[in-house]
Amino acid sequence: MQGTFEIKEDFYISGKPFKIISGAIHYFRTVPEYWRDRLEKLVNMGCNTVETYIPWNFHEPEKGKFLWQGGRDIEKFIETAGELGLYMIIRPSPYICAEWEFGGLPAWLLADKNMRLRCSYKPYLEAIREYYSELMPRLVPHQIDRGGNIIMVQIENEYGYYGNDTAYLEFLRDNMREMGMTVPFVTSDGPWSEPIFKSGMVDGALPTGNFGSAAQWQFGQMKKFIGDNKPLMCMEFWNGWFDAWGEEHHTTAPQKAAEELEELLKLGSLNFYMFEGGTNFGFMSGRNSGKETADVTSYDYDAPLTEDGQVTEKYRLFKDIISKYAPVREVPLTTNIKRKAYGEITCSGKTDLFSVLPKISIPVHSVYPLTMEEIGQNYGYILYRINMKKGEPLNEIRLESAADRVQCYRDGEFLYTAFGENIHEKFEPEQKCGGSHIDLLCENIGRENFGTGLENQRKGILGGVKINDHRCFGYEIFPLPLEAEDIAAVSFTEGFSENRPAFYRFEFDADDLCDTFLDTWGFGKGCAFINGFNLGRFWETGPQKRLYIPGPLLKVGRNTLVIFETEGKSTDKINLTDTPDLG
Repeated sequence: MQGTFEIKEDFYISGKPFKIISGAIHYFRTVPEYWRDRLEKLVNMGCNTVETYIPWNFHEPEKGKFLWQGGRDIEKFIETAGELGLYMIIRPSPYICAEWEFGGLPAWLLADKNMRLRCSYKPYLEAIREYYSELMPRLVPHQIDRGGNIIMVQIENEYGYYGNDTAYLEFLRDNMREMGMTVPFVTSDGPWSEPIFKSGMVDGALPTGNFGSAAQWQFGQMKKFIGDNKPLMCMEFWNGWFDAWGEEHHTTAPQKAAEELEELLKLGSLNFYMFEGGTNFGFMSGRNSGKETADVTSYDYDAPLTEDGQVTEKYRLFKDIISKYAPVREVPLTTNIKRKAYGEITCSGKTDLFSVLPKISIPVHSVYPLTMEEIGQNYGYILYRINMKKGEPLNEIRLESAADRVQCYRDGEFLYTAFGENIHEKFEPEQKCGGSHIDLLCENIGRENFGTGLENQRKGILGGVKINDHRCFGYEIFPLPLEAEDIAAVSFTEGFSENRPAFYRFEFDADDLCDTFLDTWGFGKGCAFINGFNLGRFWETGPQKRLYIPGPLLKVGRNTLVIFETEGKSTDKINLTDTPDLG
């Protein structure tokens, strides 16, 4: 693919005008065994380019610990796209939003109590530079002028919504140039607000817009800011939307989306956001500013491809529209993907959290509560144990400051849940006996990924716990990140009591490894693991009722599914079905 990519009054590849018709596929939301399948389907819809973010927290989950293998092999994803003749737009900014946990920022940044994000705060800039020194050498060889397929790189993401520190944007631009990035740079912001759009602009980068409708008006606004001598591009053509727990499942009518697409293609270039949404595996679903609940595990997005890669009516309509403006290539689909209902499975073991706690967590002792970030934990749950003084009654309890959802137990007996608007309210138990200890199970439901509150996303107990109207001191703090090794350490012989947070084991055999969906009916709230891999969160409040299990996560022979449930609600049987249920 050796050539050049230039931005003049239009886009040019090796001197010829080029209309970018791109689709977003997030490699980090799709198992790597399916990357080629999704890219082949992108080609067959008529796209000539693929776009992806690169989430910092996916590649540096702990400070100085960089991961680039398996599903994190960004170079393999780029190379696979190149093999199919696709150009690439890379968005590697420290912050990506993307409805991804903390907008892609690593949680360990918040261990610095003075941290200032997305601005010229020296420790933040130093952390970026260390990350870029690992990332950029993996991108530089894949640029079009070096024989690769990367044609554009985004500097930051919707920065105008956050701030106006131009020096910060210049730092990102200059560091990428210094580290060998030579292809053109872009920015992207909402074009309907002049202060927002202009705050995200920086010299040396083409401004692009993010919107889902009214392309003629949106591009008209952009021209006011960038002039008539630059090409127009929608970097995020929102052809669907995402879901949050407790809300409805969002869809966009295919015909309406196709009409918006045609209006856009008449005027400029675009990137479908999303082409395929994929899945927020693990604890990586984000949370929008001001929302009590976070986004669901599925990132289906009502995109042209479903969460599990199925072609939709929207896909077919989009292909028809694209064919009017560009040649549509056809490549064979080379990955055999099937859905299967493995059926009903009976529980083979269960143990409650308090019984198994010594097996899966080593406590940290502290006079006062420490946050997740202070003890080096990023995601999952954290349990605070307060040992009561002998004979002391429990008249009332109040959390001064905590995030995000807290369940309180007295000697394993459930007392109350603190969440949302009532998280700081006083609770008075009917029985005043104190018991031997109080347990506070805190869940990190997802850090905000959008808005100006990013610096306030520390998790766990942030202030104090008041019992009987005075602060309590002396804590055992049990980190519960629930990583693969923690799930493997769960012993199902430690005992079980009803109405407690608990682990449930289900086992089944498979000889044909197909995509399937875990129906979580009968369980309240929690997360599920297949062979140690975290499938994501579930919650009976919906709208999502089933979790997607890609076939490559299964193995021939015995498979183990573990459910961690926090509400004391369970059933002895689960069902693996061949259809999703997004609400």
